[in-house]
Amino acid sequence: MGAVKNIAKNILIKGKTYIYHYEQNKEAYRMLKLVESEKQKLDPNIKKLCKEYAKDVFSNEIYAPWLFVYSAFANEFKEGWIPDNFYGEYVVPSLKGDYGKICDRNAVISKLLQEPDSLDICYYVNHLFLNPNYEILNQEKLKHTLFSKNEKVVYKIENSLQGKGVYFFDEKSFDLNYIKKLGNGVFQKYIEQHPFFYEFHESSVATIRLTSTCDNDGNIDVKAGYFRFGRGNDTHVISDRQMRIPIDIRTGKLCDTAYFPKSESTKHLPDNEILFAGKTLPAFDNCLAEVKKLHRRVPFIRCIGWDIIVDKNDKVKLIELNGGHNGITFNEMVQGPCFRGLNWENFKK
Repeated sequence: MGAVKNIAKNILIKGKTYIYHYEQNKEAYRMLKLVESEKQKLDPNIKKLCKEYAKDVFSNEIYAPWLFVYSAFANEFKEGWIPDNFYGEYVVPSLKGDYGKICDRNAVISKLLQEPDSLDICYYVNHLFLNPNYEILNQEKLKHTLFSKNEKVVYKIENSLQGKGVYFFDEKSFDLNYIKKLGNGVFQKYIEQHPFFYEFHESSVATIRLTSTCDNDGNIDVKAGYFRFGRGNDTHVISDRQMRIPIDIRTGKLCDTAYFPKSESTKHLPDNEILFAGKTLPAFDNCLAEVKKLHRRVPFIRCIGWDIIVDKNDKVKLIELNGGHNGITFNEMVQGPCFRGLNWENFKK
């Protein structure tokens, strides 16, 4: 019976692995088609190099399609790129494991990060409303905690992805039963962002996504970043509608090209005529310092995507952090190789 279970388990694992790579490479070929339509067709010699590199370094050509994408964008092959399917299959389990999931549990991660001026007001966890000290709040105390100092609050459910699961309440619209139906989550203060960001979109809070790593010696470094903002009537950044502009990680200056959700590029924003190229994000040195400081408190989550913003008082605010399979493909394509020298390619070996 045990042998049969092991055979069935192996079949299931192989099936999941096949589907994972199929979906990953389907997306990679979609991206490749887009990049080639905007630039030029990938040189066959470069494509051959990608296949050889995938086989030699990652032990399988199944990791080549993302290398095609990166190379087509750069019009050359560069050693050190990390295919996203390799990142998800080997790097994420090796460098994060189950600890990466802590980032989705606001009531826990906030304790670890020890932010003195956190956006978190209170939490709803397993049918309990809790303040940051884990004191249980009844309905009266909850409403007082939420609205005695805030006209508007944000509620984000756990595991909310791509901007989904985000809700806004004032004291009048607040509905306790509705919150309970939404499930576990965090109440946060509504951010009044720096005026710089309202130039790009007036009705939603923008975010700065910075990706940091912790190497084997404990050195924390910010490897890549981009600025993203909503469109139209969006109340917050939603992945399938967002605009992204890469950041020069050394200076905080915006690059001269913006990208639509599916990564089509443009030199001109669709909703306004702002000249964004070369604009510098406010308090960017503080953004880098804050991310490094916070990452030092959770070094065992070795690669993190941080969503932060600068408020109207020039203070850096953490909106959320991504410690699971955080996205690396956009950064690798437009700024990479971002993770060269970290020896991630050795995890399969």
